[in-house]
Amino acid sequence: MKLKSLVVAVLVMLSACGNDNPADPLAGFEPQIDNATDNFQLQASDVTDVGTVLQYTWANTGTMASVDHSTTTAAGAAGVVIRDADGTTVYSQGLEPSLNEDTAAGTTGTWTIVLTLTDYSGTLNFRVQKK
Repeated sequence: MKLKSLVVAVLVMLSACGNDNPADPLAGFEPQIDNATDNFQLQASDVTDVGTVLQYTWANTGTMASVDHSTTTAAGAAGVVIRDADGTTVYSQGLEPSLNEDTAAGTTGTWTIVLTLTDYSGTLNFRVQKK
């Protein structure tokens, strides 16, 4: 009887502990990304309390881009920074429910898109297209 109680107690403790690693802060965060020349889009639904910085390279054959926001924020903040092929910031804005605006003019080539999420919950959706 003592052995059975000990085994049950150990199993309960092990199941409560899980693994020794802290929970993955990006667990369940699986953005859908379409990254094609002159067209970049990111969408993620049901995001819950995510804090991260993601960076993507994007080929832009033009010197400007149009940025289309369609993001719903329930908590936290989400922002996007876009840099041209020379590393110059051509766009920096918090993601909005409905906004369409252009970047500043930049250098053609491989641009960088940086998405920053701070304790973000909601639905992300934005598109960057050659202008």
